Amino acid sequence: MTLEEKVGQLFVLHVYGQHASAPDPADIELNERELGVRTAADAVAKYRPGGLIYFGWAHNTRDPHQLAALSNDVQRVAHATSPGVPLLLSVDQEHGIVARIGAPATLLPGAMALGAGGSADDVREAARIAGAELRALGIFQNYAPSADVNVNPANPVIGVRSFGAGPDAVAAFVTAQIEGYEQAGIAPAVKHFPGHGDTETDSHSALPHIHHTREQWEELDAPPFRAALATGIDVVMTAHIVVPALDPALDPATLSYPIVTGILREQLGHDGVIVTDSLSMQGVRTKYGDDRVAVLALKAGVDQLLHPPQPELAWNAVLQAVRDGELTEARIDESVLRILRLKRKLGLFEQAYTTEADVDATVGSAGHLAAADRIAERTTTLLRNEGGLLPLSPDTHRRLLVLGADPVSPSGTTGPPTTVLAAALTELGFTATALSTGMEPSPEAVDKALAEAASGHDAVIVTTYDVTDGDRQHALVTALTATPGGPPVVTVSVRTPHDVTRLPGVTAALAAYSWTDVELRAAARVLAGRVRPVGRLPVPVPSPDDPGQVRYPIGYGLSYEPYATADPQA
Repeated sequence: MTLEEKVGQLFVLHVYGQHASAPDPADIELNERELGVRTAADAVAKYRPGGLIYFGWAHNTRDPHQLAALSNDVQRVAHATSPGVPLLLSVDQEHGIVARIGAPATLLPGAMALGAGGSADDVREAARIAGAELRALGIFQNYAPSADVNVNPANPVIGVRSFGAGPDAVAAFVTAQIEGYEQAGIAPAVKHFPGHGDTETDSHSALPHIHHTREQWEELDAPPFRAALATGIDVVMTAHIVVPALDPALDPATLSYPIVTGILREQLGHDGVIVTDSLSMQGVRTKYGDDRVAVLALKAGVDQLLHPPQPELAWNAVLQAVRDGELTEARIDESVLRILRLKRKLGLFEQAYTTEADVDATVGSAGHLAAADRIAERTTTLLRNEGGLLPLSPDTHRRLLVLGADPVSPSGTTGPPTTVLAAALTELGFTATALSTGMEPSPEAVDKALAEAASGHDAVIVTTYDVTDGDRQHALVTALTATPGGPPVVTVSVRTPHDVTRLPGVTAALAAYSWTDVELRAAARVLAGRVRPVGRLPVPVPSPDDPGQVRYPIGYGLSYEPYATADPQA
């Protein structure tokens, strides 16, 4: 391989369009602006990248057959272009709130929901299903699982993407998810090293600092990564975070030699591929320019450069760094060999393509969809049930009003969440009406909701999304629960489970951990008593007034017998 070809292998690029050679005119314009080429095929021929990453916003994921055809077509271009090395096609398909590929592919519960389910077998099976469908689409790498231990309830970037707040539990579920993906022939990438669980800053928009001591890191953050490495996992993804206890130079971990090489390579013994988190995220771009970021990541010990915002600039910067002697060609060879070994292990040199028959037999199969529903049913967590209101029965609470927050649904889901939940309840024998009041319901929306609730409904179901004291969601629920003689109010939190402590007036409260169809349908079956709630909190829920006081501990969750108050302090 020439130096240029080897440098290309270090990059995992994004491209625009549903087709390799005939994208829509708008996608051609975007490709020209960001990559200096017209099509995905042109990008593969020009940069000879080691891989591509698919995104919904890049218009790569319209439907399964289209996506499989795109995968096959870019592989053919790679095969026909020197050096003829197959692409490692990848996606960030965590499931739950991060799902780039939606229906008709199978959607599965996310990490915190699976943590609430408490079953390593379910975690493994969910990953096996997800991996089998990705492989049928021509995708061989998934950027999951998250090994971040979410010890900070205010974490805006990880949250429900983590299995929970207990290092040992997270380690067990990370291990199970790795096993499931590998059984399906997918290379998982455990992330975000050295641990992104204790931050109040989103690394997409700024550079977070983690203030754990080295001892706290060893106790809280390291165990899931150690467990992942014990499985022999092939890929670790770095985080764009500063951890002064691990590197006093205050560089993002992605660019830190002491963290990437000193800890991950030398102390923990990882000799597989190390991939950056997206280099388009602001967290890694705050200190250095996009050209220097690519070079510094390689100098730190990284192998793959994921999703650089200016591929041509980064590619030329790495090439120039080698020519200038800042990076040796031997150093480039080390990373290229790791990437090639991974491709060989995945069988890409023998068979990099998929078929329409594989898509039809695997993606969104009846067996996969049924398994997703069964797994989701075991994740829904009942946190409050005053007076045994739940389960609801059409005999006593036939007319239901479903309102509340409607966050944008992940790709391919039917959404909005209130509509999905109302439809699921109607299928179960209720007469359910959906009324979207939005993430920040206006006073007019609150008045409309109050009027609708008073028009003969037997109960009100409210979807909530990270409620804070005094916000508009709080105002809506408070107004509903304060109405004399009004119907009982049940909340379904569709992100973190902490909303229950901020809404003391509701009669019952469920945690669904996400707003995708599979989790909303499971919540509906729990509301209707078709299944008993068995989910248990994988994170503690503190008092909103005193974060040091835990109101609902890890492992808390009610069922329908015996009926009890949900407030452990009562």
